[in-house]
Amino acid sequence: MDINKKIVNLCNERGWSIYTLSLEAGVTQSTLNSMLQRGNPPKIETLQCICQAFGMTLSQFFMDDEQVEILSSREKELISSFRKLSDKKQEALLNLIDR
Repeated sequence: MDINKKIVNLCNERGWSIYTLSLEAGVTQSTLNSMLQRGNPPKIETLQCICQAFGMTLSQFFMDDEQVEILSSREKELISSFRKLSDKKQEALLNLIDR
């Protein structure tokens, strides 16, 4: 897997520039540009920041493209809130949604 190519592809899918990625990931633009121009893969800490910016885990990053399902921040919030509910409240919510 070409890690840098995948990073560029994920940026392109979102319409992000490297500058936008640097802002979202909290990684300097010069670090990203240097990494991409030299073809060096990012350090694991940098890749973790990049993955967080894309809303994915490291394991999702390394999955085949067909297997990756990226959740929006609202979807993550919904799942987090759902998991905090009791079983009875989860069931009630699912019944409400199914109507």
